[in-house]
Amino acid sequence: MKQRLILWIEDYLFYPNSFQKLISFLLLPLTFIYLLIILLKRAFAKEQDFSIPIISIGNLTIGGSGKTPVAIALAKKYDNSCVILRGYGRASKGLIVVSLKGDIKVDVEQSGDEAMLLAKSLQNSTIIVCEDRVLGINEAIKLGSKIVFLDDGFSKYHIKKFDILLRNKKEPTNIFCLPSGAYREPKGFYSKADLILKDGSDFIRKVVIKKDDKESILPEKTLLLTAISKPKRVLEFLPKDIKTLFFEDHHNFTKTEIDDILENYKDFAIVTTPKDFVKLERFNIKDIYIMDLSIEFNSCVDFSLMREYIEQYKSF
Repeated sequence: MKQRLILWIEDYLFYPNSFQKLISFLLLPLTFIYLLIILLKRAFAKEQDFSIPIISIGNLTIGGSGKTPVAIALAKKYDNSCVILRGYGRASKGLIVVSLKGDIKVDVEQSGDEAMLLAKSLQNSTIIVCEDRVLGINEAIKLGSKIVFLDDGFSKYHIKKFDILLRNKKEPTNIFCLPSGAYREPKGFYSKADLILKDGSDFIRKVVIKKDDKESILPEKTLLLTAISKPKRVLEFLPKDIKTLFFEDHHNFTKTEIDDILENYKDFAIVTTPKDFVKLERFNIKDIYIMDLSIEFNSCVDFSLMREYIEQYKSF
């Protein structure tokens, strides 16, 4: 039932049927109020320059569009980099240094799944979670970071930054903002980005199935277990007839849930995403495979404006 609800909401927001379109139109008055708040927020924001290059990686729609793997791919190129994110799904609040130049300081419950994945993927970077991005940036500077990457920072209009927007491989047919559609900000705001990267053309996702850190092949009977936004997007990398079990984005799995899943799917191996695995590894599931995801940029993508922006800061 929960899985069906998750998929229904995804379809409503991105690719609605006739009935879902009707609901979308009925909610338009709330959407107009939401839009007014967004426009006023942008109009009255005053940019603050932190004297350090700040690269924001964001998207206009809700849910996953590759922000975390793109952040990993870019942050790996720079020494003393710091990635700052809100830390959705974590049990903690406030500012927490998840890792300091690869030294992981907290567990996944305190960091959240995305931050822990970043910490494990970026051995030479510092990872900070904080609801207040200004507080996070100041902490990064104190810790000696020379460049900051903001995960999902496009809407932080008060921060001077270089804005990268990721565009979905398959554009939503629903063009409205929340709650009538999937856009968090008007679609026209793509024009306000410094660089747009489109999934499938400017960058591609490369997935390798691994088990125990070695490339492997999925067994015939495999269950996809995941708690990511828009879970259907990973199906293109898996067998067509694979069984699926979807939980809401950032869901924290419990031992009872995992025991029940292992009981109900006794003869099945489990495949999951790296973001899910950082939460699942504590359960010591024996027959588990990981969809190891990496990003490959098209050689035609022009990063020169980003490099020029970074070079403006002498401290870097």
